[in-house]
Amino acid sequence: MDKPITNYWNKRLTDLKAALESNNFEVYLADNKDEAYKIVMEGIMPPLNAKTISWGGSMTFQATGLYKDLKSNSNLEVLDTFDKKIPPDEKNELRRQALLVDLFITGTNAVTESGQLVNLDMIGNRIGGLTFGPKWVIILVGRNKIAADLDEAMFRVKNYVAPVNSMRLDKKTPCVKTSYCEECKSPDRICNTWTITEKSFPKGRVKVVLINEDLGL
Repeated sequence: MDKPITNYWNKRLTDLKAALESNNFEVYLADNKDEAYKIVMEGIMPPLNAKTISWGGSMTFQATGLYKDLKSNSNLEVLDTFDKKIPPDEKNELRRQALLVDLFITGTNAVTESGQLVNLDMIGNRIGGLTFGPKWVIILVGRNKIAADLDEAMFRVKNYVAPVNSMRLDKKTPCVKTSYCEECKSPDRICNTWTITEKSFPKGRVKVVLINEDLGL
């Protein structure tokens, strides 16, 4: 067989697309982050006619270039919760307001092969937007986020995503030193609230872009 690795990932992503669609998610396949950008800007957003937009923390979102272009879009009212110049109290207020925007964009910590989104948050604004509030949600997912089932997804989040994010954010948690979860009680702990999104409600509210690249954590 020619291109076995390409065929492998095409098969896995196609199967995952079908699983997610059976759970009422609207799903798109992208060969790379540039195609994901095009799908969002040219395929998903125009029919929505969103007037307000915000986002939750996502390295994948930033890697696609969407953040860079959307934050300066004059046709949108943008609540930019990534702006490092904004004081913490003001940023948290923006995060609260972001729960009522037309369109919310973020990533996911893991996605199971049966089509469940698995996430663990520190503050909860990211999973809050996913769960309820914004009219529409776009989830950008690199192929590295796929897990066989809930157990594997949760293990991945606790023992890879959380420690690496804690290192990236310079948190003072035990996992920064040990590289795996210590079930700590640190004030800097980023593992506070789990969500398992089994289905999109209403149907199609949550739109998932599966990207055939390793992106984010």
